[in-house]
Amino acid sequence: MVRRNQLPTTRQAGSSWAPSTVLVTGGAGFIGSHTCVELLDHGYEVIVVDDYSNSTPQVLARVERIAGRFVGAVYELDIRDRHALSAVFDRHSVDAVVHFAAHKAGGLSTRMPATYYDTNVGGTTALLHTMQEHGVHRLVFPSSCWIYGDAGGGPLDEATPVRPGTPYASSKWMCEQILGDICRSHPEFTVLCLRYPVPAGAHPSGLLGEDPRSAPENLLPRLAQVAVGRRELLSVFGDDYPTPDGTGVRDYLHVMDAVEAHRVALDHLADVPGMRVYNLGAGAGRSVLDVVGAFSRACGRPLPYAVAPRRPGDVAELVVDASAVNRAWGWRPTRDLADVCRDAWRFQRLNPHGYTGTARTAETGQ
Repeated sequence: MVRRNQLPTTRQAGSSWAPSTVLVTGGAGFIGSHTCVELLDHGYEVIVVDDYSNSTPQVLARVERIAGRFVGAVYELDIRDRHALSAVFDRHSVDAVVHFAAHKAGGLSTRMPATYYDTNVGGTTALLHTMQEHGVHRLVFPSSCWIYGDAGGGPLDEATPVRPGTPYASSKWMCEQILGDICRSHPEFTVLCLRYPVPAGAHPSGLLGEDPRSAPENLLPRLAQVAVGRRELLSVFGDDYPTPDGTGVRDYLHVMDAVEAHRVALDHLADVPGMRVYNLGAGAGRSVLDVVGAFSRACGRPLPYAVAPRRPGDVAELVVDASAVNRAWGWRPTRDLADVCRDAWRFQRLNPHGYTGTARTAETGQ
């Protein structure tokens, strides 16, 4: 457990209620760390819990370097440990929670279903118990558009029937059902579920990015490792889908757009009671080979790939309609695939061995 002092700040909020202290579970992870920067930049006090199962403590020093502010406190704990989690709530007056702590790889979940349900569902119920015991009733829950499964062509809106095709997707859908039940049973709870397909990219500083501790399951970090020489080539899982070039089509959302939406969600938690669900996405599908081409342009050379068999749980296309959140909050993404690849490549180039190596400087590339 690490404790840090928080610099005093003030922030202006547009609603009658706005959180001041936010607990970010999984705050050292890919999206969690970027969210911490976004919240610190907007005057929130941030408390982090993380078990570092797929992250590293070093990332939080980079968060503070970018934001120019300290994280209020950092605790190393498993989200399922209700005793340890309760001690965090005892020490801090938490106003709201953003809950990232979860396993997230769809393909891996087909080989480790018990682990995914235990962590993703069990961790969420442990968090909800602890929140209720401490009178904290406002939660932003990052869900996943993978709960739609093989729903056919897109863009898919929030009314699309749910057809999860992997234990990961099923675990997210189970959590949404639990959260809905909690809000119906306890009217004081307010929950915003944000469903998004493929978050990617990196902080434009090059200090934060996606750095999985094991072999990456997602396309962008695998491709970045090919570009930097850590992998010989990219495996393209399937080229026989009913898509323009036969490879899977996805909706790639820049991580900076995603975390902005999470920050905006905090300011809208008190708009209406109960649970609301919104899609986040760019609304445009890009194939695996589109991404290979875009990343090749970003790094300045063609990147090699080879076709491999399809993976369990993969679908031909996943593109979402995010017009509802635009109507509600005015949020929309402002970055495209070229921005995703440029920023992901900058992070990988400046951190060729991830957070475990010595970062090069953004100014010189040395």
